Amino acid sequence: MDIQGTAALITGAASGLGAATAKRFVDAGATVFGLDLAPSIERAGEAPAGVTFIAGDVTNEDDVQAALDKIGESGIPLRAVVNCAGVGWAGRILSKSGPHQLELFRTVVNVNLIGTFNVMRLAANAMQHLPTVDDHGQRGIIINTASVAAFEGQIGQIAYTASKGGVHAMTITAARDLAQVGIRVNTIAPGTIDTPMLAGVTDEYRENLEAGIPFPSRLGRPDEYAQLAQFLTEHDYINGETVRMDGALRMAPR
Repeated sequence: MDIQGTAALITGAASGLGAATAKRFVDAGATVFGLDLAPSIERAGEAPAGVTFIAGDVTNEDDVQAALDKIGESGIPLRAVVNCAGVGWAGRILSKSGPHQLELFRTVVNVNLIGTFNVMRLAANAMQHLPTVDDHGQRGIIINTASVAAFEGQIGQIAYTASKGGVHAMTITAARDLAQVGIRVNTIAPGTIDTPMLAGVTDEYRENLEAGIPFPSRLGRPDEYAQLAQFLTEHDYINGETVRMDGALRMAPR
């Protein structure tokens, strides 16, 4: 599916994976609408050329629908949705301070899993009314973001692992559900990526992370995630797939 001349909705677009994907899609000829929380948009400053920031919460039905309505008003067909919004707070089931906070677990699952589902269901509803782009009835694609933690969650990642495991598990079912309206669904499962979340770590910590990655022994880059998102958008026969992007990393227990 050709990206040029289409609209793309990217969540978490003000930083990290979302910002890199927004840039990549704009460079490929798309008009990007970036949904993110208002404080994140304020920190990002002025939106890059070709990107329209929309303040909203992926877990809020009204916010997501308002963003989709704005895209609809633009008259540009929404063909790609990339869900990058997410959180990653840590906590063990049992620690010295007691059992895992239930509200923390609920929040991580709410943002990462339910937020992803909320955007996917509402975007699919909007996309199903578009004209098809080929003889096979294709209308668009939704790309979700899991993590290698979905498969090898580390100690302290119980909430994150549950949420990202859920995103991975939704992939094939979502692809089957949406096949009837010509919408493909794929998921990217990144490994250790050099995003703003790692900006404050020491050089020693960064080197230890890199040493655990078989090849290439370095952190992944957000632009590599964006490259993969573009590839999955343009490759019409990849559907229902979770693609690991991790340099052959298999997470150790800690």
